[in-house]
Amino acid sequence: MNNLTEVVKQLIIINAILFFGTNLPMLSQFREYFILFPPQTQYFKPIQLVTHMFMHADMGHLFFNMLTLYFFGPMIERLWGSKKFLVYYLACGFGAMILHLLIGGNAPVLGASGAISGVVLAFAVLFPNARIMLLIPPIPMKAKHMVLIFLGIDLFMGLSNYNTGIAHFAHLGGALFGFLLIMIWRKFPFNM
Repeated sequence: MNNLTEVVKQLIIINAILFFGTNLPMLSQFREYFILFPPQTQYFKPIQLVTHMFMHADMGHLFFNMLTLYFFGPMIERLWGSKKFLVYYLACGFGAMILHLLIGGNAPVLGASGAISGVVLAFAVLFPNARIMLLIPPIPMKAKHMVLIFLGIDLFMGLSNYNTGIAHFAHLGGALFGFLLIMIWRKFPFNM
């Protein structure tokens, strides 16, 4: 049974509060204040560097990100501890933002998907042979194969310039920064 850990629980709560709160009619005008606009635009605010990773486009976006965090996050948080897990999660979110902006993401961006990609990558690195049952399609596979397939799809879609409305390079940035952080921590152990 997947017992919810403290940081994962708090992250899910914060994401849900910001999603539902900024979708209330009386507060919806604040929604754009929390989404990350490109720094060269007049809509950019420094607070968006953090808040964008707690916002979501719609209920499906929120649901699948938080479901993924619920399934993969607790095992990593138990292994690393709460503080180290939170540092990792946020670093992946910032890494996602950095790669998205560097690749030339001119559209506003929002969501926890980059941080979640880092969490899934960490799970695959830490538990590579764990068997995962995908939801769509419902087939079992090892974690290491699952993450390679998902990152491959993101790379293909990002390079193909399909207008999917998904920041594929943000997903790749979260995974890349997560991988680099794990490799650094293996060389220079980081405990909190």
